[in-house]
Amino acid sequence: MHVSSGRWLRGLLLSLVTVVLWGVLPIWLKQVLQTMDPVTVTWYRLFSSGLILFAWLAASRRLPSLRPLGRRGRGLLLLAIGGLTANYVLYLMGLERLSAGTTQLLIQSAPVMLLLASLLVFRESFSRAQGLGLLVLVLGFGLFFNQRLGELFGSLGSYTLGVLTVLAAALVWVFYGLAQKQLLTQWSSVQIMMAIYLACAALVTPWAQPTQLFELSSLQAWLLLACCLNTLVAYGAFAEALAHWEASRVSAVLALTPLVTLGSVALAASLWPGQVQAEDINALAYFGALLVAGGSVVIALAPTWLARQRSRRAARVIAD
Repeated sequence: MHVSSGRWLRGLLLSLVTVVLWGVLPIWLKQVLQTMDPVTVTWYRLFSSGLILFAWLAASRRLPSLRPLGRRGRGLLLLAIGGLTANYVLYLMGLERLSAGTTQLLIQSAPVMLLLASLLVFRESFSRAQGLGLLVLVLGFGLFFNQRLGELFGSLGSYTLGVLTVLAAALVWVFYGLAQKQLLTQWSSVQIMMAIYLACAALVTPWAQPTQLFELSSLQAWLLLACCLNTLVAYGAFAEALAHWEASRVSAVLALTPLVTLGSVALAASLWPGQVQAEDINALAYFGALLVAGGSVVIALAPTWLARQRSRRAARVIAD
């Protein structure tokens, strides 16, 4: 089982880099998706990132070998490839139907699902504090969708399909996250991401249409390039953060991502109203987004808080 290096400051900074990049990513993708389909966008992001990492590892003579992985490791690699590919495509399919802020808030359920899955896989306990955090998170989602609850539950329209698609993207991301965490015991984070990116790109190649690149406007082409670089840096930072910091704490920092997205959308809409559309939500929905982030933080950090309290109590008993 992978053990974090303990360099918490590096893990924190890398987590914050991931938060900012993931926070602005749906705004950029929303513009590109006006011309390019989700599968082709995914292909460009994965192939370009994988190619850059391959060139770097080849130049430094650090290309990974499949032999050290063994049968179990190869199975984990396949699980990570399938999970990340499905996550990318489903996320963009949902983003086509939803706003950037809504999509990012929904995908916030992925780190929470990852934590809950880790509890099951590693047989950790689920505390009352975490249960309270989960209730706060669910309440936050309810408040965020307060204006569209009738549409969400009343019919299977485009909006509801978008919500279900993004939730499915969050679910399959959990398989990637669990597998990637364990692969760090055999490969470095860069080697893992190179293999996953190239394999994912090969997997979606039959359905990609690279010639759509020539249909993009100049702005959309630059944004596609930014999305590709975002993919490379953000997931690299996420993978490296897991190498240095506990998954629970990384998940807690990632809870800030939807707030970054909502803030970025508001700023971009005020600066470029013709390009970016402001979120059509009320004050109660913004409060709900805060509750989602707060609930996620409590779920992620509750085990650490409880462990510290037990250690202090034990130390007091010994001292007495």
